[in-house]
Amino acid sequence: MARQGASEDSQSRLFFPKQVRLLRRVDYRRVYSKGRRRSLDFLLTFSLANGMPFSRIGLTVPRSLGKAVERNFLKRRLREASRRHLQELGPGWDIVFNPRQAAKSVSFARLEATVESFFLACARTAKADTRDL
Repeated sequence: MARQGASEDSQSRLFFPKQVRLLRRVDYRRVYSKGRRRSLDFLLTFSLANGMPFSRIGLTVPRSLGKAVERNFLKRRLREASRRHLQELGPGWDIVFNPRQAAKSVSFARLEATVESFFLACARTAKADTRDL
């Protein structure tokens, strides 16, 4: 029994729960219209402080990046990189990732490093904003 509980606990940490996902169209629209746009090598990112005790991540992968299988693969990779580094981001952000064509050929390590550095930059921005108050 203890063994089963341990595996359930370790598996629950591997999910990307609904609380940390942007789900509604209105939330995406708000981030696109009011958020800060940042162009990275193979990603376009939008970030907006949300004032909540948690951060949320959204992914938009356009059809121009390939068929559903390719787009879903990109989404899985971005979701995993985000999940691994969500702690660095801290609370209070809505983030939307929009990958570019180049994202299809980037290694996972580079993708993960880019997501991590973006999250750290957002966290630094949040700390700087709180110091100004």
